[in-house]
Order: sequence, then structure tokens, then C-alpha cells
Amino acid sequence: MANDSTTLNTTQSIAVSALRAQQARMRIIAENLANANSTSKTPGGNPYRRQAPVFQATPVAGGGTGVKMVRAVPDQSPFNSAYDPKSPSADATGYVKTPNVDPLIEAMDMRDAQRAYEANLNVIETSRAMATRTLDLLKP
Repeated sequence: MANDSTTLNTTQSIAVSALRAQQARMRIIAENLANANSTSKTPGGNPYRRQAPVFQATPVAGGGTGVKMVRAVPDQSPFNSAYDPKSPSADATGYVKTPNVDPLIEAMDMRDAQRAYEANLNVIETSRAMATRTLDLLKP
């Protein structure tokens, strides 16, 4: 059976893996938001396609299972379009394809990632406090 020190270290390793995964998720969301209004450089071409993070369970120090973002995959939902015949990106009918990025969805995803990040920070802080309190109790 693992001792308490190993358990605390494993707990922290799991939380740190989740912090890194959420940080990577926030970078993908920021990239999506930054490209939400981009268009193709060629008439009728495709604009930026929203990216979605893919997470995978991964072993961490101490024998636990954490998480990591392994890649970002293109969201295959259809592009939006807007009528703008004067745009250099417009097709022959005057429509411009716009990214399949919904800023409201991205904002909600960002808030969710921030909350998950904060929750994992709390896990780390709580486990450190528990370890400190345990050491204080062991002092003569």
C-alpha cells in the first residue's frame, strides 16, 4: 500500500497534468477566437477551420492516471457564409465563407477551462496544506 507521501505526490502529479491540459485547451480556444473573423485569401476558398482539443489519459508519477492534450483536430461542422460581393474572398455568387467559430461557444469553453484549471490549483494547494498540517501534528 502506498504511504501518505506517495499518495499526496500522486495527487499533485494528476492535478499538474490537468493544469497542463487545460492550459493547452485555452491556447486552442484563443487561437479559434483570434481567427473567428478570418477569410480565405483566394476567391471561394476555405477560411480558418475551428480546432478542437483531444485529451488522453496518461500515467503520472506515483502510479496514478492523469490527462494530457494530445492534439487538436479540425471541427468538421460547415462554414458559415455571408453575402459580400466586394470581398476578395467572395465566390462567383458573391458569398464569402467565414470560419465555423462561434465566439459565444468559445467564450463558454474558455470559462469551463478556467474553472477546471482553478479546481486543479485548489487540489494542489489543499494537498500541500494537508502535508504541512500532518508534519505540524508530528512535531513533538
